Amino acid sequence: MKNIFKLDRLVRPNVAALQPYSSARDEFTEASESMVFLDANENPFENGVNRYPDPQQRLLKKEIGLIKDISEKNMLLGNGSDEVLELLFRAFCEPGKDNIITLPPTYGMYKVLAGINNIENREVLLTEAFQANIPAILEVVDEQTKMIFLCSPNNPTGTLFSETQVEKLLNNFKGLVVIDEAYIDFSEGESWSKKLNQFPNLVVTQTLSKAFGMAGIRLGICFASEEIITVLNKIKPPYNINSLTQEKAINRLKNKSAIKDEIILLIDEKSKLYKVLLEVNFINEIIPSEANFILCRVDNATKRYNQLVEKGIVVRNRSSQPLCENTLRFTVGTPKENELLITTLKKLQ
Repeated sequence: MKNIFKLDRLVRPNVAALQPYSSARDEFTEASESMVFLDANENPFENGVNRYPDPQQRLLKKEIGLIKDISEKNMLLGNGSDEVLELLFRAFCEPGKDNIITLPPTYGMYKVLAGINNIENREVLLTEAFQANIPAILEVVDEQTKMIFLCSPNNPTGTLFSETQVEKLLNNFKGLVVIDEAYIDFSEGESWSKKLNQFPNLVVTQTLSKAFGMAGIRLGICFASEEIITVLNKIKPPYNINSLTQEKAINRLKNKSAIKDEIILLIDEKSKLYKVLLEVNFINEIIPSEANFILCRVDNATKRYNQLVEKGIVVRNRSSQPLCENTLRFTVGTPKENELLITTLKKLQ
């Protein structure tokens, strides 16, 4: 099926006409220890951070590319995934005119960013099985709908969206389909980043905050066509990823075996936790999860949340979200933390 997407119709006219800022480190990229840099008005006295960072994060992108098997040309890095999402709004959505579609229950920042950018947010609830309702989504699409956001595996449910349903959306929507894969490294499902060549309107976001254990450095990733990445590069801040973040991420990514071992352990711990949760008398339903957390429907979420807090354990009450009445979300911790949670749950009355 031929895709109906055309990027030039989607980019905001002011962004299309924009001449991006060119920093000193954009104009000269050939670095060596013998070079004398007098071009960027930096303090010349070496202290480890006196020089500006690489604005294109070339060494870091190379490491990510090796792990994800994706070209650096199809990659943009952000100060957390939230900056990546913000750039998408600024590049493709005209304030006060355009709209996006989100699928509650889902990650709350899509709605917040829509509000910040004065973009209408059209909400289409997931089905009772926590899958995307494709006919309902396409029903509310109009000429001003620029992006549809899917979180897969979804937060807070942990569910993975049907591949067939997502492809229907990609083939029948003229705007961008943004798939947030913050938890994909815990899933058995294949990343949609492997299908960038098939779908020109596909954008995939990932993060180093979850499986890679680097939430503190704020490093988000956008995978998309080279054309979309070019647009986003025009409007990103010139030095949005600082030197310390780049250095820390590179060092961590080089230790691939440690990352793999942690992911395997967390998946195994999730399986153990799931089996125990089945035996807890006040848990009425457990949503199968492809992430590093489990969403449970309980008898009284507020009561159970407070009981756990009193025992020194903090979980997330998701009851305010659509379709999530009386639900608690349990993040998978260390084996010791999980054992404490299990022991505590069994004792609650």
